[in-house]
Amino acid sequence: QVQLVESGGGLVQPGGSLRLSCAPSESISSPNTMGWYRQAPGKERELVAAISRDGRTNYADSVKGRFTISRDNAKNTVYLQMNSLKPEDTAVYFCNANRYWFGGYDYWGRGTQVTVSS
Repeated sequence: QVQLVESGGGLVQPGGSLRLSCAPSESISSPNTMGWYRQAPGKERELVAAISRDGRTNYADSVKGRFTISRDNAKNTVYLQMNSLKPEDTAVYFCNANRYWFGGYDYWGRGTQVTVSS
């Protein structure tokens, strides 16, 4: 089956930056929406940022101004640039790709750990 593979997670100090990447394990048709979700211990999974194929974006209020989502449509790859990281950003970050047109699908990655700590 197709799976999304996240990379770029790690341990950073508060105020630091990380860039997450997500690419499909095999060729897929272009997703309508790609996004990043996160889940912290004891909390439900939440949407962090999403981007449509034409570049429209949505961000959680908690990350606006700090995170930037982008995508490469030629590679069906999505990125999340995370700046000014805070301890509360600590979570497992999951990548999602969704297509609701012909041949629809909803793919997820297995997650990458982001830890923000001094």
